[in-house]
Amino acid sequence: VQLVESGGGLVQPGGSLRLSCVASGFAFSRSHMNWYRQAPGKERELVAAIFSDGAVTNYADSVKGRFTISRDNDKNTVYLQMNSLKFEDTAVYYCRAREGLRTYWGQGTQVTVSS
Repeated sequence: VQLVESGGGLVQPGGSLRLSCVASGFAFSRSHMNWYRQAPGKERELVAAIFSDGAVTNYADSVKGRFTISRDNDKNTVYLQMNSLKFEDTAVYYCRAREGLRTYWGQGTQVTVSS
């Protein structure tokens, strides 16, 4: 099983980034997918979630209206479009898959919002 995140980097406040997470080794199209983040000194928190068929999405209040989660089951990929980035969005962003009772995590990608 692999979850490989990419797309992180350094961006100015108000900027945008698009994170990608490519999955392999499990039934991606039957798995619910999440993006989490962890800032220095803070607990890991759920940012966004998407059901296996993409029909339902949920967001943390702190990112509603700015972030969009989506998925392409043909490409085994989940995305996180992040707009209007703020200093407080700085964190390591992780992709998580839930396949039945099994949970898989990626290694994370760093997002730094700084002027």
